[in-house]
Amino acid sequence: MKSIKLFEQTELLLYVGKWTLLSTVVAVIVGATTTFFLFALDWATNSRDSYRWLIWMLPGAGFLVGWLYLQFGRHVDSGINLLIDEIYDPKTFVPLRMAPLALGSTVVSHLFGASVGREGTAVQIGGALADQVTKLLRLGQESRRIVLMVGISAGFASVFGTPLAGAIWSLEVLAIGRLRYNALLPCMVSATVADQVGTMLGAHHTVYLIPTIPQLSIWGTVAMILAGGVFGLTGKLFAEATHAVSRQMKKSIPYAPLRPFIGGLFVAGTVMFFGADRYIGLGVPTIVEAFEKPLPSYDFAAKMLFTIASVGSGFKGGEVTPLFYIGATLGNALAPVLHMPYPLLAGIGFVAVFAGATNTPVASTLMAMELFGAEAGVYAGVACVVSYLFSGQTSIYHSQRFVQAKHGHATDNMRLEADGAVKHPAPEMSSIDDSDGSCRDKVR
Repeated sequence: MKSIKLFEQTELLLYVGKWTLLSTVVAVIVGATTTFFLFALDWATNSRDSYRWLIWMLPGAGFLVGWLYLQFGRHVDSGINLLIDEIYDPKTFVPLRMAPLALGSTVVSHLFGASVGREGTAVQIGGALADQVTKLLRLGQESRRIVLMVGISAGFASVFGTPLAGAIWSLEVLAIGRLRYNALLPCMVSATVADQVGTMLGAHHTVYLIPTIPQLSIWGTVAMILAGGVFGLTGKLFAEATHAVSRQMKKSIPYAPLRPFIGGLFVAGTVMFFGADRYIGLGVPTIVEAFEKPLPSYDFAAKMLFTIASVGSGFKGGEVTPLFYIGATLGNALAPVLHMPYPLLAGIGFVAVFAGATNTPVASTLMAMELFGAEAGVYAGVACVVSYLFSGQTSIYHSQRFVQAKHGHATDNMRLEADGAVKHPAPEMSSIDDSDGSCRDKVR
């Protein structure tokens, strides 16, 4: 009996050592690349602010981005959705060109004024680079799944400086209603190491300050429920509108490079003629302002409009930072209505709209605690869960699976589709012990 227990502990030690080493290697590579990406974004944003005329070149930049993906990136054009599909149904290695294409296209988008984010690029960098490790080491199918999640964790954590949220987000975003615990250790190691690599290389993350978090009260809880519903509906509207614009553009304009060209014409013309510069790029200065003072109540709607036009027409970069902007400014607008402090509701909106649009309430709550302090956890938890429920069967990522219904009237085991519908049964994953002692998931 003792020899059996000793064997089990030795096997466990080897398992932990294997995944710690693999995760660290991936994290160092991804963390360093993402840090370079952040520096490039800073350069692009500063250049656009210094030379405002660059915005007039956005249509041409959009055409270039569309042409590059048409010529070299057709297989990787779906971005994060490709990574999710490869984790669920592995078919082929993620091409390495996904990383430079996403990085370069996102920097170009920001340089000329598209309203896009950065998480999509960081996650694609993480997934593409991680899959090269699986190819080099000839890892099995299940190990490849975990390594892809490790890369996603590293990319998300290093771009936002939130290792806990990064680790859980990569598990939670795959399937609505289930976390894959066999990947928990590798993702935790990867997210932590990637964040530290970025810090050592000089990456800086914006500090969002909530000076005072009031003691939880009955009204505070009610306010979070009410606000959470609004945040969830906003996330739902954003996801559905973005998918609708994308579908319409593809239907009306067969030649792909013309789609971001036309989207760029709309964004550039509107920005230049109406002085709407605050609604393009990442919009971090406006997000910071939402924690400090009252802002125009329409800021969230304007940012939503510019982001839907940019992402829906084909510009690259992602939607998460714009969702932070939309949530923070919407929270700022709701604060006086709900008699809550501006900084608190801005912070809760920051994470809750994101939770609703991506169906990741746990990771979003952890993000709030990492960014604003543990005291914000209960407020964020209530609002994020309510937002998640109110966003319904929608997501900015159409490859997400509904493994478990959000409530009794929805359907289990379904896959989100690009047209916004929920179709096709999704494979249900169950953890069993593999012969090598690792935890393996098989489709049943």
